[in-house]
Amino acid sequence: MRHIIDTFLIVCAALFPIANPIGGAPIFLSLTEERTAEERNRLALWVAINSFLLLLGSLLIGSYVLDFFGISIAIVRIGGGFVLAALGWKLLNADPDPDHAAARNHTAATPDSFYPLTLPLTVGPGCMAVTIALATQHPKGADLNHLLMFDGSVIAALFVISVSIYLCYRYAGRLIGLLGRGGMSVVMRLTAFILLCIGIQIVWSGWNALQATQ
Repeated sequence: MRHIIDTFLIVCAALFPIANPIGGAPIFLSLTEERTAEERNRLALWVAINSFLLLLGSLLIGSYVLDFFGISIAIVRIGGGFVLAALGWKLLNADPDPDHAAARNHTAATPDSFYPLTLPLTVGPGCMAVTIALATQHPKGADLNHLLMFDGSVIAALFVISVSIYLCYRYAGRLIGLLGRGGMSVVMRLTAFILLCIGIQIVWSGWNALQATQ
């Protein structure tokens, strides 16, 4: 039982700060500003479902897919970091005028629940790399009961993280409503800048890992 709890806590502690649903809530609200409350709630649910499936897929087959295409985790970090940094840069330079933003959003394509709301905003290259690394910690030579307990604790942790993503995105309006429009703008800009920095950091860590293998 202790091993199950330890594995559950390790997975949550490793993935929650990277997924950071609390920090992603202002960006989610900004990207879905022109949607109705019902549509936004539906998007939040699908983002949570997509996040769970993407993390589960990374856990189960991520390493095999990378090996099949000959792609290293370092390359995944570099490519995904660029995408994340580009999203942060775009949000950082978004029009703060709500009238201009509304006009722009009516003419532009609305964000999809998978891209960019799930990938790379919520489950980015950092989450995928950590999940694939956790898969390598699968106990070797253990009996069936230990394997089932390990897999069950990891899946339970992924489910808890997905639920937290849904709750943070589902009630993002209430969380940000306490700050007002001015506070919302400040939080959104600050979060976008942090997102940009995280993307650059992921690129840098991927580059260092790539250099270390040469």
